[in-house]
Amino acid sequence: MKLVSFSTSRGPSFGIVRDNAVFDLGQRLGGRYADLKALIAADAFAQAARAIEGAQPDYLLSDVNLLPVIPNPEQIFCVGLNYAEHVKETNRETTEQPVIFMRLSASQVAHGQPMLRPPESQQFDYEGEIAVIIGRGGRRIAEADAWNHIAGYACYNDGSVRDWQRHTTQWGPGKNFYRTGGFGPWMVTSDEIEADALMTLVTRLNGQEVQRATTQMLIHGIAKQIAYLSTFTPLSAGDVIVTGTPGGVGAKRNPPLFMKAGDVVEVEVDRIGVLRNPVADEA
Repeated sequence: MKLVSFSTSRGPSFGIVRDNAVFDLGQRLGGRYADLKALIAADAFAQAARAIEGAQPDYLLSDVNLLPVIPNPEQIFCVGLNYAEHVKETNRETTEQPVIFMRLSASQVAHGQPMLRPPESQQFDYEGEIAVIIGRGGRRIAEADAWNHIAGYACYNDGSVRDWQRHTTQWGPGKNFYRTGGFGPWMVTSDEIEADALMTLVTRLNGQEVQRATTQMLIHGIAKQIAYLSTFTPLSAGDVIVTGTPGGVGAKRNPPLFMKAGDVVEVEVDRIGVLRNPVADEA
């Protein structure tokens, strides 16, 4: 199923998307779960499916305001330099273990919301990625068991302010400007995407394809990422792992291709859908 977080005049909620319509699980489950993260933590997907059997939808998808898939993740892990073409274009070396950095919840926007270019920089870059949402938490998860800990998958745009990313060897500032990363439009549950499935990722800027890769091209696969991260910290339901961007980023093109106000950037994953965000200047 496709699960979304959204808001209406009644406030925030979450639900199931079918045929461009939304079934409001916040209402239909009687407020039993505070948000999508709580539903995931309870492993209540079967209950959610039963709650909408034979029902009419509550909203058109176009009539709700989408939120980032998980608006309140406890942890957002991002994996850097995880496709060979991206390693090559950045003149880096492949590392034995995944390169990890963190994002803040406030750095994210939903599908359809503008990604904001900050006034401090003209170097606002796209990074199309696949996000993994953790379902069953754990510590020191074995690679062989990692797939059983995934609740679902979403599209992600790890929007990056490049000059701030390069201020030091630590990337945090350039990856965490307010409302620079896109996360959506929904989460496709893992029962619809088999373990280690081949997924194709494409990024487009103003309709022009700028990135393309498949999950077979990941240097450190999804199962390894889960095993590695869970070694140094417990993973919890609703945690997000952003699995890496392929080659073709704007900063490494000649001439560079940075995003500006009025642009539209799309991240498409064939098994998930299309995350689309306009770009605007932060006021």
